[in-house]
Amino acid sequence: MVQQGSCSCGQLRVSCLGEPLRISICHCLDCQRRTGSAFGYQARFPADQVTVEGEMREFERLGDSGQPVTFRFCPVCGSTVYWTLPSQPGLIAVAVGAFADPNYPPPWFSVYEGRRHRWVEVPTSVTERLE
Repeated sequence: MVQQGSCSCGQLRVSCLGEPLRISICHCLDCQRRTGSAFGYQARFPADQVTVEGEMREFERLGDSGQPVTFRFCPVCGSTVYWTLPSQPGLIAVAVGAFADPNYPPPWFSVYEGRRHRWVEVPTSVTERLE
């Protein structure tokens, strides 16, 4: 199975082979700012199963955990498509919205619950909640 994702304008694209190793939502304030929404929604894949095409730019910041995160986004439309964490060198996190698939599986993890907007209801299928 190959999952295809892209930025808003289609210039930056990812192809992900196989199933994600983790699907999660993050309620941290930085993810809220990055997405312009109440949370970030991501799928993590083994790096060797992700192919990237197109031009991208990088932005690095420290996450709430204190660890650096490097985001890759389209220089044309500004959409964040994927990112990496040095603490997980063999993985690439892809913004689930890049897949534009309303049937994408629900998250398995929900992190930074203490910053969750009160109106957001996390699916009961979430197996672990981390702060």
